[in-house]
Amino acid sequence: MSESLRTPLGKVRGLGSAKHGAAHFIAQRVSALALLVLVPWFLVSLIIAVRGGYNGAIEWIAQPFNAVVILLGVGAALYHMRIGMQVVVEDYIARSGTKAVILILNTFVCVVLFAVAAFAVVKIAG
Repeated sequence: MSESLRTPLGKVRGLGSAKHGAAHFIAQRVSALALLVLVPWFLVSLIIAVRGGYNGAIEWIAQPFNAVVILLGVGAALYHMRIGMQVVVEDYIARSGTKAVILILNTFVCVVLFAVAAFAVVKIAG
């Protein structure tokens, strides 16, 4: 009863039916672990920074360490979102043309959002 339904070649390659292995699964878990650290740091730091008003928040963002960690957090969140949305689209959108357009838009929106966040942080920090 322990017979596998996988072909011998599939066992050797270690790939699933999508031919991508577990890369998306692992990438989403790793980005979730990064967010598990970055989001609480960001929230606590933001609460502390906001106490100083607008100028305090600007000074907080202008510090090099904070600017880098903000960009890491935004990047990890957008990457995590992109992978999650890709899985949802691949699982629930049947038409290949619609699927391709949504996946392209998903990537485009994430890249644009990161570019806007990076521009804002660099402008404040610079």
